[in-house]
This record gives sequence, C-alpha cells and structure tokens, in this order.
Amino acid sequence: MICQFSFKNFKSYKNETVFDFQAATLAEYENSLLVTENATSLLPVSVIYGPNGGGKTSLLQALSCLINLVVEPIYQLGKNRTPLIFQHKVINEPFKFDEISCNLPTEFNIYFRTQNNEYRYYISVLNDKIVSEYLQRKSIGAKKPAVIFEREEDQIELGSSISKSSINTEANPKMPYLSFLAINYNIPVIAEVQKWFESCIIRNYANQTTEKSILLSDNDKFKKSFIIAINDMGIDITDYAFDKEENQFYLKRTINSQIYPLPFANESEGTKKIFATLPIILYALIEGRLIIVDELDSKLHPKLLKYIVNLFTNREINKNGAQLLFTCHDMSILKNDVFRRDEIWFAALDENHSSEIYSLYDIRKEDGKRVNHTAAYDRQYLEGRYGADPYLKTMLSWESLT
Repeated sequence: MICQFSFKNFKSYKNETVFDFQAATLAEYENSLLVTENATSLLPVSVIYGPNGGGKTSLLQALSCLINLVVEPIYQLGKNRTPLIFQHKVINEPFKFDEISCNLPTEFNIYFRTQNNEYRYYISVLNDKIVSEYLQRKSIGAKKPAVIFEREEDQIELGSSISKSSINTEANPKMPYLSFLAINYNIPVIAEVQKWFESCIIRNYANQTTEKSILLSDNDKFKKSFIIAINDMGIDITDYAFDKEENQFYLKRTINSQIYPLPFANESEGTKKIFATLPIILYALIEGRLIIVDELDSKLHPKLLKYIVNLFTNREINKNGAQLLFTCHDMSILKNDVFRRDEIWFAALDENHSSEIYSLYDIRKEDGKRVNHTAAYDRQYLEGRYGADPYLKTMLSWESLT
C-alpha cells in the first residue's frame, strides 16, 4: 500500500510536491480506512480535481514515471515476478519554464508498505542517467529504518542485510540499481520491493486504445464476481464469450429463458468503457493492488463512478488493501457522503506557471478554521472557494469573429 509520494522538477511541477495517502485525524468514515496495527491508517481512495492544464495528469504521470523507471528494464528482460497491468512508458521531463530547472535532476521519493515492512525508495534522474538512489526498510512499528543500498552516481554502497562479495556494485548509469538487483539476484528484500512496483496498475482513459483494451478471465470465480458487479451497475447480462473463429466478443442476455448473444461492437460507448474499466478494478481489489487512473469519469454515469469509489471504501469488499488514485471532472461525486476531506485533492497553476496540489483538508477559511465535513463541497468548489476552479475569466467577443 502506498503511504506517501513526493517528487520535484517533473513536467508542470517545479517545486517539491507531496501527495499523502496517510489518513489525517478525522472522524468521518473511519471504517473505510486501511488499518495496520502499529502503523498509520491509510486512505483507500484519493481523487484529484482541477482545471485543464492544472497538473492533474502530470501528477499521475510522475508516479507512473517512477514505476516505469523501476519496472521497464525488469520487464524487458523477462524477469518480472508479477503479471503487469499497465500499458505505456512515461517519459521523464523536467520543468521547462525556467532555465535552471531544465538542467537539474528530477527527483522521486516513495514510501510504501507491504505486509510486514515499510520501504522508502528515492531516485533522482538527469538526462536519463541516475544521479542518486537509495532504498530503506523498517519493520512495521519499528523506529529506525535500515539502509538496503545507497548510490551516488557510480558509487554504490550495500547495507548489511545484502552486503556480499558476490553482488556487483557496478551498474549501468541509466538503470536503477534496484532494477539491476532484481534482474540479476534472488534477494528476498529486493524481490518484495520489486513485486510491489510490479503490482501497480496504470490506466489512462483519455487514450482511446485503453478503452478498447478489455482484460477478462474465463475463471469461474472471477466471471461470477464480474457479472454480479456489471448487473449491479444496471447492465443486464448473464454471460460473455469470445468467438475465436469470428474474432468477435459477445455479451449474452437472457430474456424469457432465451439467450441472446449480441456483438460487443454494437454496445454503447458507456458500456464499452465499463467493460474496459471494471475488470481492472476487480483485479486490484482481489489482489490488493494500487490502481492509478487518469479520467476515470470519462463516459461513466455518475452513479457508476460512485459505485466504483464505494468498492474501495467498503472494507467488506476491499479486504486486501487495494487503493485507487484517479483524476476527475465530474463534480456529482464531490460530496461529503462519498469522500473524506483528506481524500479530495486539487491541482492548479501558481503565478509562475508551476503546478501545486493541496487537499480539501489543508484548506483554511478566513477565520482560520478548516472546511467543515458537512459542507457542500461541489457547490463551494464551483463558487471558487477552494481555488483550482476551471472558471472563464473573459468571454469571446463574437462580433470580432464575424
């Protein structure tokens, strides 16, 4: 489970930016939190709002870029330990609106939790070369972390837990040392970190190719869960099948005891989006994965969007610590009966055209008090009280266009 992610000098983000999945001390929806004994409770879901060009997608890309940095070389050599469910490489690009940042490294720092341990992994990259990197681990509940390895350019030092003469401390300057160790050695602590990175799911539904990608299974248990969820969403099907001879995917509906298979190509765009999205959601819930989704609300009815969020916030369903991070424009779910205040985030540009993020819980009113948990979040956002609102400053003069 992800606890915290920070980064600096990536795309529209110039300054250090911290995105936190650690739950604040709030009374609302405590029964939805991911609880681990002797550790901070974590949020099962976080949503990012803000205007177009404000930095919502760039934040998700920063996290995706870090995951890709680690996983891509492992995957290319066929050394991955976990089936991967993400589709495209994210290029590392520094902030470009000042001359200094272009020549500085991009920094990523992630703090995450496995069953028994908490890890902190840091890496900085400049022109595709690794500038520095380290991995730390501590047992859950322990106070002091142990260093697994540290790297400053071509100098690598191993911590006591993996320090062996047989381990090579010379690595490709363009490859993370974490990836190098995962590819070449069978070290339990490295394997655990590797599996966590590989378990992360990245989807971008602004990409039409993603919407056409459907990940389904013939496993009876999965198929049953999927059909129940689809029916809960109001799509009345009783089965699905792929005809190899026709190269055609069919949805089956049963009406008056008669089965009617209809080509998937004939379904509505909304139904197609659900079939592209829901299987990924179910895999994340079943296996306790982190899923990162850009524009989850695209082509989804607001009730279906709320249904998906509730899958993650319901402990009876989300039993394995799955987490959902997504961007959204749909304000129909920006409500106090859907999210905690620390689960709602906003992204916007500052006066220097650099993106910044903040949570609803961070916002203070004029009297210094926080936004109340009973407030109408959607209405106050539209009124501009939270900033990051996509308002129009001026209107076009249509006469000038004729």
